[in-house]
Amino acid sequence: MGIVYVFVNQKGGVGKTTSAINLGAYLAESGKRVLLVDFDSQANLSSGIGIGSAKPGVYQLLSGDATVDEVTRPTAIPGLSVIPAGIDLSGAAVELVKQEDRNFFLRKALDPVRDRYDYILIDCPPSLGILTLNGLVAADGALIPMQCEYFAMEGLALLLQTISRIQKNLNPQLAIGGIFFTMYDQRTKLAQAVVTQVSAYFQDKVFATIIPRNIRLSEAPSHGLAISHYAPQSPGAKAYKSLADEVILRG
Repeated sequence: MGIVYVFVNQKGGVGKTTSAINLGAYLAESGKRVLLVDFDSQANLSSGIGIGSAKPGVYQLLSGDATVDEVTRPTAIPGLSVIPAGIDLSGAAVELVKQEDRNFFLRKALDPVRDRYDYILIDCPPSLGILTLNGLVAADGALIPMQCEYFAMEGLALLLQTISRIQKNLNPQLAIGGIFFTMYDQRTKLAQAVVTQVSAYFQDKVFATIIPRNIRLSEAPSHGLAISHYAPQSPGAKAYKSLADEVILRG
């Protein structure tokens, strides 16, 4: 049975999608079977891995108009597949609210294929709305990318409250899979202070790998490539390779 991780942070621009793509790529290159699920109507993960907004996609899967096999597509990286999203997913947020089991749609859609993959990685929108709740209910663990700034610490507290409520009411198996820092600039005292404070409080929940601010990581999605294929020797590539190694070690 594969492990399902959801990338979650209600703050935008912290590297959720970049992390999902590149962690997924390095896990696949390590010999793991990986499925990426684009669960954001902006479809940045889909375009960033070279698929683009495509139909049928995750919206058709949720609505019952397509099977999981019909919406799953291969990528240029062996062992890495993706379920793409499109702008039509924004309508699902409205439609799901009317359903009694509105928080379980994604879980039910992915359960039949969990044994096909070692890892399923879900990229959620930057909010704590119905789509993100579906991602948290479907997951075994939450991976939390955190930018090294003051307001990110405030947002982390709110996110952890939401995860706690999900654990109590909807998904008792949900765990904090890990917190990792992104866009780190070692020249700033604030970045160093955030890493020190969060690491001291959460201890083993924090990954040792820190993702640096790196222009190659920003460029790669515009080419539809993971950093492992775009700039494999860049600092960003080496960091995500290290993060993938940590995830594998954690099981």
